[in-house]
Amino acid sequence: MMKRFSLLGAAALLALGAATAPQAQAQPKPTTLRMVPHADLKTLDPLFNTAYITRNHGYMVFDTLFAQDSHGQPKPQMVQSWTTSPDGKSWTFTLRPGLKFNDGTPVTAEDCVASLQRWAKKDTLGQAMMAAGAELAATSADTFTLTLKQPFGLVLDALAKPSGMPPFILPKRLALTDPNTQVTEMVGSGPFLFKRDEWVPGNKVVYVKNPAYVPRAEPADGLAGGKVAKVDRVEWIYIPDGNTATAALMNGEVDMIEQTTPDFLPVLESNPDITLSTSVASQGMVIVNSLHPPFDKPQARQALYYLVNQKEMVSAIGYPEKYRVDYCPTLYICGSPLATDAGAAPYAKTDLARAKQLLQEAGYQGEKVVLLYPTDHISAPAVMVMAQNMKKAGINVDLQSMDWASLAARRLKKDPPAQGGWNVFLTWGGYFDASTPVTNPWLSAACGNSLPGWPCDKELDTLRTQWIQETDAAKRKEIAAQLQARAYQTVPYVMWGEFKPVSAVRGLKHTELMKTGIPVMWNVEKP
Repeated sequence: MMKRFSLLGAAALLALGAATAPQAQAQPKPTTLRMVPHADLKTLDPLFNTAYITRNHGYMVFDTLFAQDSHGQPKPQMVQSWTTSPDGKSWTFTLRPGLKFNDGTPVTAEDCVASLQRWAKKDTLGQAMMAAGAELAATSADTFTLTLKQPFGLVLDALAKPSGMPPFILPKRLALTDPNTQVTEMVGSGPFLFKRDEWVPGNKVVYVKNPAYVPRAEPADGLAGGKVAKVDRVEWIYIPDGNTATAALMNGEVDMIEQTTPDFLPVLESNPDITLSTSVASQGMVIVNSLHPPFDKPQARQALYYLVNQKEMVSAIGYPEKYRVDYCPTLYICGSPLATDAGAAPYAKTDLARAKQLLQEAGYQGEKVVLLYPTDHISAPAVMVMAQNMKKAGINVDLQSMDWASLAARRLKKDPPAQGGWNVFLTWGGYFDASTPVTNPWLSAACGNSLPGWPCDKELDTLRTQWIQETDAAKRKEIAAQLQARAYQTVPYVMWGEFKPVSAVRGLKHTELMKTGIPVMWNVEKP
């Protein structure tokens, strides 16, 4: 009995001590933001294609030397200070102190030089800078120089290029990878870390806060300023079905849909817990393969313009009038500084007879035309409209269905369409891509480019060079109009309409999220 009492007493004392001892400090629960992205992530290297999902991934993991603010002006990001000579041919850049990659190694000037050299081999604006005789060299651990043989007035604009192929900075050892070989090791100096061990293609992509990232001191402004990660974890939950994605947002299972399916806008607009927002306008693009018949002939490419009714195609997507433009004649986005109607008049209305005539002139004889159909992409309904109109013109359409990630990989193939290649696909470009002759991917592609479709026109190349070299704003606008008029003749791509994608957010406090059309995750709070 005494022994039993002693054991019970000891247990009571232990219980009393546990009750009266100070409690351990409770750790705050990690915050997780879940977003439904517009596509599945399959390609990690931002220089391997121009797919927006890959670009968005790049902004999570990597940083840039300069970035565009909300007014489109280049502002320093990784750069602390810079100088330039009076003639604009000599530049010196010094990095911010304390920059580190997420593997713990410091960011050096050599990393920046190697990254820019790799980028300039793929990006059209980088190629234009190199054509001006650009040479890069590291002069110390944190300083590098850029020297030019010819004036190039877009140096800072190039280093701050926001889309297409932004000049993200990688470690030198990765940046030395051939630009036509994909980098798969994700070591960057951005605000988040890519969790490869949790990446499930077709389902989920995971990022966690980068503890080594030091944001700039100034407030965020567009893509520039302080990138403060206010959530611990970001999950991209890929839900290709719009109905399922909408239900997940309504039920609080996800916090955001990057691009809402237009059909569900009325449901979301009626929910007081959900905030809808639009950013910059986007332009629909019909991309044609210029390497293979029939679209190796300009007449066949022109024929597609006569089959495009912008209002019909944008309406097919489901956007109400307040989110779309029924007709836009410019290739530079309506309302932009370079907007013009030069060359657009012949294509203002559809003309089936003229389309048939041009196809005949191009030598088309009923061969199969492979039209890629991304079933999970915002452009899917427009693809079906395009397919119907092509059939009306006598085109033998081979509609091949796939998800957007598969299309993004397929479009890189130069093989003949009958051997796994393609003839036509539809996509879209945001304001920052489409609004100038050197950022619009298919308008800025010089001969010998690596862009899917591989357009080539020497006169466009000459006009683009003139636009880059011209310093007078009025004359640059004139050249931009001449370039557009030429583009309507040679047709590097076909513009099929203009609209504003709509994002949907529930329960988030955010500042810069989606202001640029890019779903950046810094300065976003989840209460």
